Amino acid sequence: MQEPDELSLFAVRLAATGAPYMITGATAAILYGQPRVTNGLDLVLALDDATRPSLLRAFPETDFYVPPESVIRAEQARTHRGHFNIIHHESGYKADVYLVGSDPLHLWALPLRRRLSWCEDIEVEVAPPEYVVLRKLEFYREGGSSKHPADIRAILDTTGVDESALAPWLERLGLVSLWREIRARA
Repeated sequence: MQEPDELSLFAVRLAATGAPYMITGATAAILYGQPRVTNGLDLVLALDDATRPSLLRAFPETDFYVPPESVIRAEQARTHRGHFNIIHHESGYKADVYLVGSDPLHLWALPLRRRLSWCEDIEVEVAPPEYVVLRKLEFYREGGSSKHPADIRAILDTTGVDESALAPWLERLGLVSLWREIRARA
C-alpha cells in the first residue's frame, strides 16, 4: 500500500467537511512554480459553527491531533489571524489552518481558488496564484527570507499571474516597490 502524501491526507478530509478551503503557502507555490522542500501544509479555511463538527469528524483523534473544540471555537471568534494545527500521528504531517475571519485578502481569494488535480484521482482547492504572490511578498517584507522571492519568480515563470488583479492589492498592502524589485530580478 502506498503511503499517503501530506496533501492528499488533509485535502480529501477537508473536502468532506463541506467548508470552503484553499491550499496556500509553500505548497501552493510548489504547485504553481517549482518543487522545493516544505515543512507543512498551509490552509485557509472558512469554518463556521455548522461545519466545525464535520471538521472534527473528518480528523478523528485516533489518527490526528486536533485541538479541543473549545480552542477551535476561540480561534473562530477571532476576526483576524485565527489559527490552529492538525497533525497526523503516524506520519507527523502537519497542517497549519488559518481561518478566513475578516481578513480582506482571504475573503477576496477564497471564491477565486482553483481546483487542481493531484495524484491520479484527487482534486485539491488551491489559492489563486495572485494571492500566493501577495502573501509571499508580505512574508518577504516581514522576514526577508530568500525563499519567498524564489517562489514568486517560479510562479511567474511557470503559471503567471493576472497583474490587473494584483495591482489594487499591491497598492492597498503597500507592496508596489517590493513587487517592482522582484519583477526586475525575474
